[in-house]
Amino acid sequence: MLPDIRSQTRETLAAQFNAWGQPSYRLDQLLGWLYARRAASWDAMSNLPKALREQLAATWSLHLPELVVKQGSRDTTQKLLWRLADGALIESVLIPANPALYGEDSDRHTLCISTQVGCAYGCRFCASGLEGWKRNLTISEIVGQILAVERWAAANPPESPAPATPSAEAAVEGGSPAPAAKPAAPAPSRIVNNIVVMGMGEPMANFDNLMPALRALNAAWGCGIGARKITISTSGLAPRIRDLARDPLQFRLAISLHGATDAVRGQIMPVNRKYPLAELTAACEDYVRHKGKMITLEYILIAGVNDGLDQVMPLADLAHRLHAKVNLIPYNKVDGLPWERPTDDVCETFADQLDQQEVVVTLRREKGHDIDAACGQLRLKTEKKSEETASTPTPAA
Repeated sequence: MLPDIRSQTRETLAAQFNAWGQPSYRLDQLLGWLYARRAASWDAMSNLPKALREQLAATWSLHLPELVVKQGSRDTTQKLLWRLADGALIESVLIPANPALYGEDSDRHTLCISTQVGCAYGCRFCASGLEGWKRNLTISEIVGQILAVERWAAANPPESPAPATPSAEAAVEGGSPAPAAKPAAPAPSRIVNNIVVMGMGEPMANFDNLMPALRALNAAWGCGIGARKITISTSGLAPRIRDLARDPLQFRLAISLHGATDAVRGQIMPVNRKYPLAELTAACEDYVRHKGKMITLEYILIAGVNDGLDQVMPLADLAHRLHAKVNLIPYNKVDGLPWERPTDDVCETFADQLDQQEVVVTLRREKGHDIDAACGQLRLKTEKKSEETASTPTPAA
């Protein structure tokens, strides 16, 4: 299979266009089709010469993830299961803004994206790693989640829009391509305004693909999403946190903490054996020194594991030391795992105690609790159903 064009850097594409003798503005047109207009086919690129489109098709593939299943919540959270070109399944979650989720305005949407097929880090409470790690996502597969969800949302507006002038892409697909000299239609507006990299997989374990993907999402020639609106979550890979600290772009950092002591964290997060809290904290302090940005400590409240009030003081001490805010998340039940969600009263009390310690704390009124929102659940259910269907004998004629 040819490499996907969205896994190429702008510099790589510029060099190829130069070798082909193409003027520089052709590259700008191509990038506009790839990222602003979210093109899914070469033929859609109506203002590129046919010969150039043929060269592109012979050199690179052009794929966006295929939507397999969409689950919609009563609170308008949307969970989307995508099939990649090799048949692997990954998940994204489109979340409407709310005051407890990273401070976005009410008309904004956050997309939670995946970086791996499965996960090798085996957090005891998480569905993502139940079937192990399969592979890293490519640059194009990371970026493609944003583009694919925006194509889906544009094709499925909440209300029927007024009739509009057909776009250049629609004209081609309808069998009447616009003349090459005609300007492309205006690019559709962005639907995803914030990105949280905390879906399936450990983002920092795919650092070499993650960072080019985020640069494309941030760049003016790409998706134009501000670096401060992109949050990378990690279970605690200290060396990569230090690498992120030295990256010039201002991506935000969230730590999947879930335990404020080594004793508690070690029960549910195997990564704590390699990078215990002292090493993780030192790496986070390095990030804060270089970036001057507040870190978010993600803390999933699990009944009887880490929701005791004895965890409040060590968590508050860590938050003050790192100048971090704490995002409390009541656990989403995962089929086949023994962990339970605490009662609302327990969650409220935990949050109140942190507040009394002058910690900046939010208690997420969890969106998507009714749509298998815990990472990896929808993928596992879909794969299990496919296996059961495949193993069912076909009735004799």
